[in-house]
Amino acid sequence: MADEPIVQVPGKRLADWLADPIRANWRTYSKVALAATLINLFGLVTALFTMTVYDRVVPNAAFSSLAALSIGLAIIVIFDFGLKLLRAYFVDHAGMNIDREVGERVFGRLIEMRLELRKGSTGQLTGLMRELETMRDFFASATLAAVVDVPFIIITLIVVALIGGWVVLVPAIMVPIVILVGLSAQPALQRLSARAMEEGLQKQSVLVETVGSIEAVKTAGARHLFEQRWNRAVDGHAHVSLRQRLIASVGTTFATSAATISYAGVVIVGVFAVADNRLTLGGLIACSILAGRAIAPLTQISQLVSRITATRTAYRQVRELMERPPEGPDTNPIELANPLGAIELRNVSFQYPGAATKALDGVSLAIKPGEHVALIGRVGSGKSTLARMVLGLYPPQDGMVLLDGLDIAQLDPNSLRKSVSSVLQEPSLFSGTIRENIALGRPKVDDEEMLRSARISGTDLFASRIPRGYDMRLVDRGEGLSGGQRQSIAIARALAGKPPVLVMDEPTSAMDAQTEADLIDRLKDELKGRTLIAVTHRQPLLALVDRVIIVADGKIRADGPRDEVLAQLAQGNQQTRAVEKKS
Repeated sequence: MADEPIVQVPGKRLADWLADPIRANWRTYSKVALAATLINLFGLVTALFTMTVYDRVVPNAAFSSLAALSIGLAIIVIFDFGLKLLRAYFVDHAGMNIDREVGERVFGRLIEMRLELRKGSTGQLTGLMRELETMRDFFASATLAAVVDVPFIIITLIVVALIGGWVVLVPAIMVPIVILVGLSAQPALQRLSARAMEEGLQKQSVLVETVGSIEAVKTAGARHLFEQRWNRAVDGHAHVSLRQRLIASVGTTFATSAATISYAGVVIVGVFAVADNRLTLGGLIACSILAGRAIAPLTQISQLVSRITATRTAYRQVRELMERPPEGPDTNPIELANPLGAIELRNVSFQYPGAATKALDGVSLAIKPGEHVALIGRVGSGKSTLARMVLGLYPPQDGMVLLDGLDIAQLDPNSLRKSVSSVLQEPSLFSGTIRENIALGRPKVDDEEMLRSARISGTDLFASRIPRGYDMRLVDRGEGLSGGQRQSIAIARALAGKPPVLVMDEPTSAMDAQTEADLIDRLKDELKGRTLIAVTHRQPLLALVDRVIIVADGKIRADGPRDEVLAQLAQGNQQTRAVEKKS
């Protein structure tokens, strides 16, 4: 798994999450095609205008005809200008619609993604989301209209043949050569596009990891280490991107050169046709203009193909994310109305991806409604994993987790988490006010309930002393607040709405002893009649529970009334110390 590339060569089938928005905007793209068609026709008219002036107006000094032709050309130029603006607007409008619809679907799937199926670091995931911009730029690109220009290459060559006869062979030969050169670069361009994206994701990963842990980087004196990582990532991305751009420029540059060759070739061959009276001077000039126009779309097509390659690679990676199954049942999820709070695990086993051993191994337990239970054990024993199982963050690989006798795999995840609230080991705060962070995910929580939960958690003790109180905006995960204050807000969020089940994973680890004691006193009344699962190493929190479960090596080693289990634990510790002294 570790050697599996993050970015792979794209597949062929267009997924519904992208195909549907494209189909929904087909009317807009049809307008783009119509505008591009008229623009190409106007280009033909310009060449014919030049031929008419040289062949009819100049020899006959027909200035009145010149005036009429000039007025007609001016009208065409005005329409051409307007159509080009409309084409750009339609392309941008369609790109905006597709970007919005695809972005909504992809972001929704990112949130719904099952955590055990997550691949790559946080930085790589955010970098993957940035690839939506690559797709948006493609669908909002003016070069997309170049697709409509392809049929006009043939039409233009036909017009050249009608005017200049065999002169058409010059651009007709150059067109397939340009196409072959562009196609020959595609295999290498496709591989480099995948590598460039992978290197870009690595660079994004280093950036997010460094910025997210900037304090640790500074205090550990690891600046040079992370600078080296960043420089390696930047160098790798820069070198691959350079090769990608160079190969992509081959087709574009050759198409530009081919246009010049075609123009010059038509002039050279046309001179002999003029000398033989098979072509007029005006016809020669018109053919040279049209020959350039026949090759010009290929330059845009080369750019478009390069965009398509990058877009297909980006699409392939986003599609891989979209194909990961979401959490919750596939059909007809059950929504709990008034759960009692009975929790049961039946022979539950779970192993994190890439881990050598199971985090949980055949765990079975039952918690009655309103029962208060503590999970204790050494670091890495599996107690936090067990708590996450109850929250439905990870599905068991074997066994079942039940809430009120229902397998939580059958429950709607949002319904489950409204009934089972949590305070995780590392509390997360989000951009917004303290008020919004407390009521997060619970729109029915009013100000009265918000203030009640804030008083119990102790948030009111510092909210009343800071500017704007509960309306103070938090940034960057609560920067400026202490660890204990962040935990207080997270506890208030868990208490808001009085959910019947509360899972708390080291909820007071950053609090001082007095703040913790005061919180525990307030929680004793708050938690009456509600199920509590507390994961902790701290002795004071055990005052909230009447049952203790000891977890070790992914298994339950002891389970019973709090005082009995703690007494057994103390006795075992004494025996262990005695053995160590003798040895």
